[in-house]
Amino acid sequence: MNIESVREYCLSMPGATEDFPFDETTLAFRIGGKIFAMIDLERTEWFVLKCDPDRSLELRESYPEIAPAWHMNKKHWNQLNLFGHLPNELIEELIRHSYELVARKLPRRERFLTDERMNGER
Repeated sequence: MNIESVREYCLSMPGATEDFPFDETTLAFRIGGKIFAMIDLERTEWFVLKCDPDRSLELRESYPEIAPAWHMNKKHWNQLNLFGHLPNELIEELIRHSYELVARKLPRRERFLTDERMNGER
C-alpha cells in the first residue's frame, strides 16, 4: 500500500481529518481531534497506528514489518513498514482498528456522531 492509498483510506473514515501538528512533514490523521495514525512524508515507509496492547504483541511477533513505534508509547503504538510485504487488507484492518480505538474514547456526543456516520456510510 502506498502513501496515497493510505491517506485516502484514513480520510475515508467517518469524521477523519488530517493536519501537520508537529512539523511540516509529519502528517497526522485524527478523529475528534485525537490522532489515530501518522506518517512522515519524507520517510513514507513507516506508518504509525494505535493498537490494542495485546494485539500489538501478536502482530510484532507475526510480522517483521511491524515494530513498536519510535517516539511513541510502545505499548499502544505500532509502526508498519509499508515497503515490506504486509497485505493491503491487513493494513486497512489495522487503520480501522486504530480509528475505532480512538473513536471509542471520544466524549459521548462526539462518539454518537461518529457512530451515526459509520452506520450511514457502511
